[in-house]
Amino acid sequence: MRCKRRFRMRHPCRRSCLAPSSRRGQVIGLRRPPRKGVMTVTMLTYTLLTDPAHLEASQADRSPSKGKVYLVVTNTHKNVKWSTIEVTVPGDLTPNIDAITPRGTYTHTHMNAQLLTSPATRSVTFQRLQNTNVFQATPPEGADSFSPGDYMVLALEDIVVAKVAGLAVLIVKETRPTRRGYEVSFAAVPLVKATPKEIPAPRDFRPNKALLDVGDSLTLSWEGSDDFSYKILFPGGEMPFSVGTRTWTLADPPKRATTYTLVATSGTTPKQEHFLTTTVQVRHPVLETLTATTGIDTPWVQGAANATKGRITFLKDGLDVRAGSGAEGIVHADKAVLHGVNTEWVQGRSADDGKITFPKDGLDVRTGSGAWGTVHADKADLNGINTEWVQGRSADDGWITFPVEGLKVHRKDNSHLTHLDVGYATHDIVKTRVVRGLNDGEGWISFRKEGLNIRRGQGTERGTLFAAKTELKE
Repeated sequence: MRCKRRFRMRHPCRRSCLAPSSRRGQVIGLRRPPRKGVMTVTMLTYTLLTDPAHLEASQADRSPSKGKVYLVVTNTHKNVKWSTIEVTVPGDLTPNIDAITPRGTYTHTHMNAQLLTSPATRSVTFQRLQNTNVFQATPPEGADSFSPGDYMVLALEDIVVAKVAGLAVLIVKETRPTRRGYEVSFAAVPLVKATPKEIPAPRDFRPNKALLDVGDSLTLSWEGSDDFSYKILFPGGEMPFSVGTRTWTLADPPKRATTYTLVATSGTTPKQEHFLTTTVQVRHPVLETLTATTGIDTPWVQGAANATKGRITFLKDGLDVRAGSGAEGIVHADKAVLHGVNTEWVQGRSADDGKITFPKDGLDVRTGSGAWGTVHADKADLNGINTEWVQGRSADDGWITFPVEGLKVHRKDNSHLTHLDVGYATHDIVKTRVVRGLNDGEGWISFRKEGLNIRRGQGTERGTLFAAKTELKE
């Protein structure tokens, strides 16, 4: 059979011209290149994977869509010698070639026809050719033979996906050494850029604690896209957040049950807006006001959450008032309307005020110092009074004592008995030294052993006895 190749040099081998079409291809290193359009089929297999599984095209007014492309190279035939594998990244995949980070690994899966229990992975030099959109991989030292069953991963990371959705095709150039130089093969590997989806709604807006105790801190967290701007609304204000922030620790935790609302707003047209709420309860709430229309059921009430003020406990039979220390407390009130009071004593507001105690037989009134006290009243309606003496309001007033015989009326100086002024008196017996008229100039009667002595005026002259009838023995 006549060779169809036309070379001026001596034909190296008739057999090579009769080889299968898979052996025919572009040969590098000959004096004269082969005919245009003649290339070999690649000896290696190329599979393209992306992360995420569907790359989304970027969209205006949103953060750029990013992804990774993995070119998985495998060999399903015999050992293949290779020199370089070049990957050309088209501009319709990404407008920013400089942002791509290349990375390559080669994994040996068997040795001497035995599958390795733990495959051995080596780094592959995979780098961008200067000022181009081509990334080139070269074999590790001593590993230029691609064995069947082995695989190589060429990763292009941090790809900023172009804004136009549709197909993007990566071109793979495979270069292999031959006895006549180098043989080049090409493969086209496509991927699809999907139309951007709606920005995923934020989610999982939550507090670190649903119930706060005294001294606890509060942190609110959520999950969501950077394509939203976020702010949290709360009673009396709001808190905006910078891009990338997903947590907020409050400087002042709430003092009562509080509901927080997360508002997420997109920069796209039309805008997307989402609202998420969460409520935080407080074990010991501090309330400014409280209005209860059907009542409040609670075992106790205290003046402050820090447990330093008074506390009221509701017992089966009433109230128990305690100070912050736990000792029995004091009830302060303007007025109290009570059916009854059971108490050991009652005292004025000051420590030196009078004090009333309640012994079994009545009242005991004392001064602040503990001495017997005084009862001040306009009137007293009593069934009886047991007392040693009675005196007028003033210290100059007369006073009455109660000897065994009856009454003794005294002047203030207690030097002698004084007179008793009454409007009308009925007595069985009156013992007295003198009886006298109401006025000082009137007559008076004294009682001698012999009988009566009637005197007029000042008592210097004998007086006159006036009577309707008088019977005398002598």
